[in-house]
Amino acid sequence: MPKILETKDFYHFKVLPIYGEIAKNKGMALFPRKINGKYAMLCRIDGVNNYIAYSDNINIWREAKLIQEPKYPWELVQVGNGGSPVETEEGWLVITHGVGPMREYVLGASLFELDNPEKEIGRLKTPLLTPNAEEREGYVPNVVYSCGSIIHNGNLIIPYGISDYASTYASVNLKELLNELKNSR
Repeated sequence: MPKILETKDFYHFKVLPIYGEIAKNKGMALFPRKINGKYAMLCRIDGVNNYIAYSDNINIWREAKLIQEPKYPWELVQVGNGGSPVETEEGWLVITHGVGPMREYVLGASLFELDNPEKEIGRLKTPLLTPNAEEREGYVPNVVYSCGSIIHNGNLIIPYGISDYASTYASVNLKELLNELKNSR
């Protein structure tokens, strides 16, 4: 069951449950701020598609709306979020994961409107990151997976796991990525 960790000092934590009809999937990712006065969260309640949910109470989530379905071959089996959306001047940047027909997990990216994150501005047509030859072997082969990213000095820094045996990070020029997303309509 999904949980929220609450802290004011990063020394003491309170574990709080998340309730509601859609609080049943580990693919939940909160937006870093409220949207139009409500908490907002990405989720994959059916194991295949990306949804968005809103709530007045951060612990109770009842309804979700479909915002992304698999579209390209590299995400044919499922598309999901790769962590919380990152706010940029151009919109909400969401690193996604896609699973293709050969069970290869790759990372993609999408951009959503700031005031209406149900509206997709753009989506990469090809993966942003795929497992290379050295990253294919491991406990779960053919997997790169991320649970979040940050912006630092004009770059998007994406920590990611490799086939469930190691982790590393990638760096992408933020401006170039946003331009690519805006031109992918």
